[in-house]
Amino acid sequence: MCEEASCPNLGECWEQGHATMMIMGDTCTRGCTFCNVATGRPEALDPFEPGRVAKAVASLGLRHVVITSVDRDDLGDGGAAHFVHTIRAIRQFNPDTTIEILTPDFLKCDPAVVDAVVDARPDVFNHNLETVPGLYPQVRPGARYYHSLRLLDRVRQRDPSIFTKSGLMVGLGEDRQSVHQVMDDLRAAGVDFLTIGQYLQPTPKHHPVAQYVTPEDFAALKTAALGKGFLMVAASPLTRSSYHADADFQKLQALRSETKAGLGQKGVFTQ
Repeated sequence: MCEEASCPNLGECWEQGHATMMIMGDTCTRGCTFCNVATGRPEALDPFEPGRVAKAVASLGLRHVVITSVDRDDLGDGGAAHFVHTIRAIRQFNPDTTIEILTPDFLKCDPAVVDAVVDARPDVFNHNLETVPGLYPQVRPGARYYHSLRLLDRVRQRDPSIFTKSGLMVGLGEDRQSVHQVMDDLRAAGVDFLTIGQYLQPTPKHHPVAQYVTPEDFAALKTAALGKGFLMVAASPLTRSSYHADADFQKLQALRSETKAGLGQKGVFTQ
C-alpha cells in the first residue's frame, strides 16, 4: 500500500519496520482525483489472502498492523466480510498484535455490513473523510460526505471501546472555516483521533495542489482540533493516516486510560 499511494514517508516507515497492507487487490472501483491507486474492474477476491496477510504479519514481527483496501463497489458487501476474515486470521496467528483498519465507505451496501466488521473487534477503525464537503464533487465524486460521517458514528455506537479515527488533507482548495466545520462534524460523530496532512499531487493528471500549508498553520489546526475535544490530533505536512500508527495507538491507549472515559461527552451525528 505504501508504494501504491506514493506515500512520502515510505522510507522512514520501512526503516522502522512499519507497513500498511492493502487487501482485495490493487484496482479500485472509484476514481478519486487525489489518489494514485489504479481505477478499473477488479479481479475476484482471493479467499486465501487473509491467511497470507496473517502469516506476513507474523514473519515481519509486527506489534501493530494497518489493513486497508481499495473500494470494491462490485461486491455486495463492499468487501466487509473479507475485512472480517483478515482480522480474525491475524488474531489467530498473532494474538498480541494490535490491528488498525482503514476502510472504504461501503456506500452501496446495507449499513449492517459495517456492524460485522466492528464485531470482529479491530483496535482502531479508521475511515478518512479526506476533504471538506464542498470539494467532494471534484475530489471524491463517488463518495458522500454525510454517509462517511454516519459510518464513523455507527462504529462508535456499535462498540465505544474501539478507537475511531479519520483523516483530512489540506491544500486542495478548502477554506479554514470549512476545515473547522469538518472537525465539528467528526466530533459530533464521536471520532477520537484526527490526522491532517498536506495534499501532494501524485501526477499531473491528478487534482492540482491549491496551497502549501505552512507548519505554523498546521500547528494552529492541531490546537483548534484539540480544543474541540479530540482525544488526539496529528497535523503536519507529512502526516498520513498510517504514519507512526504503532506509536500513536499506544498514545491513544494512554490518553484514554488517563481520562478514563475519553475527553468530554461524545455527541450523536444525525444529519
